[in-house]
Amino acid sequence: MKNKIRIFALILCISFLIAGCSEADKVNANISQQANYFECERKITVYNARTDMVILEAEGYMSISNNDSGELVCTVKTGPSEYKKNYIYLNEYTMYVVEDITGTHTDPYHYKMYFHTALPVSVETRP
Repeated sequence: MKNKIRIFALILCISFLIAGCSEADKVNANISQQANYFECERKITVYNARTDMVILEAEGYMSISNNDSGELVCTVKTGPSEYKKNYIYLNEYTMYVVEDITGTHTDPYHYKMYFHTALPVSVETRP
């Protein structure tokens, strides 16, 4: 009898925890997990907030995080077991936007990085 009461109490606690999460919370957690497993294509745009100029654009299947040094760490999947790690330095004059652009390309190892400078420079890597 005690085991049945414990199981019922456990089920009741779990149902209260699940009911407390909104659908948006669940979807956000799932999308974040998919991105960290390189299942979503993303685009990062870094802006200079003083000049309103785009400094950098990068797109591909990537996981994004911040480190303690004020850098955006961007790990990109470039092949079945191949990855590249990029660091984007951030300061008080830069800001970034991350867009989910899943479904625009069929190549799962698609990866582009654009540096916006005064000269027309474009860098594209291909596996």
